[in-house]
Amino acid sequence: MALTVYGISTCGTVKKARKWLDEHDLDHEWVDFRKTPPAAETVSGWVDALGAKAMRNTSGGAYRALPDDKKEWSDAEWKTRFAADPMLIKRPIISRDGTAIQVGFRGTDEALLATLG
Repeated sequence: MALTVYGISTCGTVKKARKWLDEHDLDHEWVDFRKTPPAAETVSGWVDALGAKAMRNTSGGAYRALPDDKKEWSDAEWKTRFAADPMLIKRPIISRDGTAIQVGFRGTDEALLATLG
C-alpha cells in the first residue's frame, strides 16, 4: 500500500502532513505540483473519489481570481480548472495505490492512522 502526497513544498499543511507521516513511519512518495503538475486523468480520479467541493483551495489567490459563478460549476468544470491550475486544489492530496483517500490534513492521530495507516 503505497501512499503518495501531492502538494507544494512551501505549504504549511503539506509540511505538517509529511512530518506526521515520517513520525508515524508511514512511507510515502512526494510529488510537488509545481515540478510535476497532475495529469487531467489523475485530477478527474481525485474529484470522483473526494468531490470537487472538498478539493477547492478557497483560501488561495487563484481561487479568488475565478469568476463569481464558480460556486455553480459542475464537477466536470472543476476537473478542467483543477487540471489547468493545480494551485486551485486544496493541499495535500493523499492517495493510496493511485486512489485519492484524503484532501487536506486534519484530524486526530487515531483518525489519521485509520485512514492513512
